[in-house]
Amino acid sequence: MRWDNLRLAGPGQDDPAVPLFARGAVTRTFDTPEFRGMTFYEIRARSIINRVPGASRVPFEYTINPYRGCTHRCIYCFARKTHEYLDFDAGADFDSKIVVKVNAAELARKELASPRWGGHHVAMGTNVDCYQRAEGRYKLMRGILAALRDARNPFSILTKGTLILRDLDLLTEAADVTDVSTSVSVGFVDPQAWRAVEPGTPNPRRRLEVCATLNDNGIACGVLMAPILPFLTDSPDQLETTVKEIAASGATHIAPIVLHLRPGAREWWLGWLSREHPRLVPRYLELYGRGAYAPKAYQERVTGLVKELAERHGVGRATPAMARRLPPRPAPALITDEPEQLRLL
Repeated sequence: MRWDNLRLAGPGQDDPAVPLFARGAVTRTFDTPEFRGMTFYEIRARSIINRVPGASRVPFEYTINPYRGCTHRCIYCFARKTHEYLDFDAGADFDSKIVVKVNAAELARKELASPRWGGHHVAMGTNVDCYQRAEGRYKLMRGILAALRDARNPFSILTKGTLILRDLDLLTEAADVTDVSTSVSVGFVDPQAWRAVEPGTPNPRRRLEVCATLNDNGIACGVLMAPILPFLTDSPDQLETTVKEIAASGATHIAPIVLHLRPGAREWWLGWLSREHPRLVPRYLELYGRGAYAPKAYQERVTGLVKELAERHGVGRATPAMARRLPPRPAPALITDEPEQLRLL
């Protein structure tokens, strides 16, 4: 089964009927502001490199996900449904009950060294963010990156977190021996939208600072402009403001994606929408009445406009510092796993 790698490792636990948290998991809570109300389930996973099902609409075949659940608490997160496979709900549990694969780094090193491993590209941050706040405490990514570097294995990272800059040394070392690419996710820069729908994430403008720093240090970084929220962040003026700031960050590319509402995320999003923007509920039901994706014509209109704006503002014309041979920009002095809004209070 796809989720068997999350079962507890150890003697007597090979029976597939054994539930994930039946025995052996370490449950922790931390009485600090950034983790208050959250529970962490520390497990020893059986494997860490996952093969993506062929039917998935993604451009990669293998992933590493050291966490399940996400402290970013993005209302729209498409991964919410996956928490139900762990006997949690896709709403509040996804935001506050985080599975931590504490042996992720040692598994990565072992599996990358296996004669059966073909050196395939590994994508990270594609389900939940590998640089969410929990990473600031567990520090799993440093071991994973070191294993990928030592195996000279190509990889990519997608994140909303600024904590990736903590690992700039490992990223640059890996980039010297293999193909390394990164992207930050910034669907909009409007502060009200950010605080409303991405309450556990760093400010979008700080994410763009991350993009600039990575590129200035020779690590290619683009922007996944996602999600673009219908009737909330999709006006021409809003799109242009976001694209202009992405261009100013020196992003190598921009990839716009309109919000999609898969089961789990759909119910959580529509519940939030009915409380905060009830007038938009009928419009969303019309737009997403036939499935998880907005109509093709709407998607093409929005993404087409973004591409025009990207061309106008010069996204991708700059090259990373490695190619320009410019001195790299130092990482910002304050890089933490704490969400931006906590520091603004």
